[in-house]
Amino acid sequence: MNILEKIVDYKREWVAKQQEKKSIEELKQSIYYKGPTISLVDKIRQGNETGIIAEFKRRSPSKGDIYANADVVEVVSSYQKARASAVSILTDVHFFGGSDYDLLEARPHLTIPILRKDFIIDPYQIHEAKAIGADIILLIAACLSVKEVKELAQLAKSLGLEVLLELHDEDELGHVSTHIDLVGINNRSLKTFEVDVKRSLSMAASIPNSFIKVAESGIDDPALIRLFKSNGFGAFLIGEYFMKTHVPGPALEKFIQQI
Repeated sequence: MNILEKIVDYKREWVAKQQEKKSIEELKQSIYYKGPTISLVDKIRQGNETGIIAEFKRRSPSKGDIYANADVVEVVSSYQKARASAVSILTDVHFFGGSDYDLLEARPHLTIPILRKDFIIDPYQIHEAKAIGADIILLIAACLSVKEVKELAQLAKSLGLEVLLELHDEDELGHVSTHIDLVGINNRSLKTFEVDVKRSLSMAASIPNSFIKVAESGIDDPALIRLFKSNGFGAFLIGEYFMKTHVPGPALEKFIQQI
């Protein structure tokens, strides 16, 4: 069993427990559930944006602790000040040391979009994302069927959430549909956690330009941003590179200055 399979198996059990604690009807009582969301697609298409989705990430299954005691409000506020176009917040507890509470804590301090970064496999998690104040959800093609992606994306869109679909291989291109807003290509394999930055470049040509293309993982050099931009990418998901410095905001600011 690879890492992704272990995570998904655990996530199924986790979602079942969460549903026992709080029903969808209870989630709908959140102040954020019927409130407006902030569009990352609109921000990027308007221009004058860095396109950087800066991630708040305490740990990972492959690297262990990255910045275990990081303060989410301090970090995301510094990201916004440094001109991130959006922030990504890991809400997986078991493998990444995150929580829904991190996103709830961050929401009042941000005027830029928040991506809820998690392994979404059930409609309940879409309602949950809206209830905790997310603007964007992540769907990972490697752990979902084409039908599941379509159904989850349709639900997300009905709640005003944007959808980032993450791909890893060419055989996942069939998961892309009109219900998706952004298409990400992860340079890191979720099965082996090995990184190959050429992955994004080789697949980009197969993705219609009607989608915002997002390069994900393994981005540790401003020159890579310039390379991705020249190949049609409009956004760049970067987490570990900033978080491991333990001064994520200033690290992002310096990175942007070098682009």
